[in-house]
Formats: sequence, C-alpha cells, structure tokens
Amino acid sequence: MTFISDILAVVGGLPKPLLVLVTGALVLGECTIGLGFLVPGESGLLIASAAVTDVGFFILLASVVAVCAAVGDNIGFWLGRRYRLKMRETKVVRKLGQKHWDRAGELLCKWGVGAVLVARFLPVVRTLMPAAAGASGMSYGRFLVSSLIGAITWSATHVSIGWAAGASAKYIEETLGRASWVLVVVVLLVGVAVWYAKRRRSQRAAVASEASSDGALEDVESAA
Repeated sequence: MTFISDILAVVGGLPKPLLVLVTGALVLGECTIGLGFLVPGESGLLIASAAVTDVGFFILLASVVAVCAAVGDNIGFWLGRRYRLKMRETKVVRKLGQKHWDRAGELLCKWGVGAVLVARFLPVVRTLMPAAAGASGMSYGRFLVSSLIGAITWSATHVSIGWAAGASAKYIEETLGRASWVLVVVVLLVGVAVWYAKRRRSQRAAVASEASSDGALEDVESAA
C-alpha cells in the first residue's frame, strides 16, 4: 500500500452517511461568511469525492454538497442585506480581505446576477459574493436562482474531479506496481544510450582536433 492508497482507503472506509455529513458541514462552513477562512471545504470535498465508487453515491454526495453550498450563500446574502455597506468594515471581511470584497462588488457592477454564478468558482470571493449581493440590493429571487445554479454546477464539477482523481490514483499505482521493473530497465537503457552518445561525440571531437592540428603543422612546414 502506498501513501495515496492509504488515504483513499481511510476515506473510503468511513460510513457513507458520516462521509456525506462531514463533507456537507465543511462546504457549509466554507460558503458561510465568517467561517470561509477557517474551513477547508473545497479540499475536503475533493478528498471525500475520491471515495465515490458508483453513480448513486455520486448523486447523493453532489446533491448534499449543493444544498449546503446554497444554504451558506443564503446566510451570507441576508447578512449583507441586514448590514449593507457596513459589511466591508467588519472584522470578518477585513480578515478575509477587503480587496476580495471590492472585487466581488466590481463583478456585481459588471455582470449583475451572473457574477453570483461566476464567483462560485473563485476562492474567497465566493464566500463574500452572497453578502456583497445582499448589500447591493439585488432581489432575493434573482440571487436564489443564480446561487442554486452555481451551487449545483460547482458541486457536480468538484465531485466529478474527486471521483476521477481517486480512480486515476488507484489505477496508476496498480499499473506502476506491476510495471516498475520495466521502468527501471528503460531508465538504465536511456542512461547507457546517453553515455555512449557522449563518448562517441568526444571521440569524434578528438579526432577532428587532431586532424586540424596536423593540417596546421603541414601548412607551417610548407611555408618554411
């Protein structure tokens, strides 16, 4: 067992309900303003997704993650609606970075409700965007639709990546385990070929240098 296989085995060995619950909680924490800088939701989601082995569990995990992400967005939206522009000066926003708050505002001015969807794929900004949308006076109906679409898309994309990465890691390790001796032979052959090529090049250079020296000597003798 290699390091990657050990991690995947531990994650895959967790009870499925517990795995879904923990992953959903991580995502909810990351998508909720005030907790986004403390909770590694995206990393946890990718690791948990590596344990996906069938379509049924994929749909379950992706659905729970999408709901949790949308709930986190809604919390941020209503906080923004409550405190408006005062949000920028709060300790939470200063901790996350006021430049990210300003970037969220710029995206809202440029793209409107589309910014809520785009920001879902931008680290940190996705935590602040719902509050910025609420503070900007965006209607809740428009925000909710865009938030749900973004949450579903983001969830399905990341669960798919985690699933594919987990399957690929297992396949690669299994293949390398069977073919490691082939890799060793190939490396040795390449090393020998490089050494031989360098040796032949040095020999040709030495012969050419010797011939050049003999030619120069003959010219000198002729001139004399």
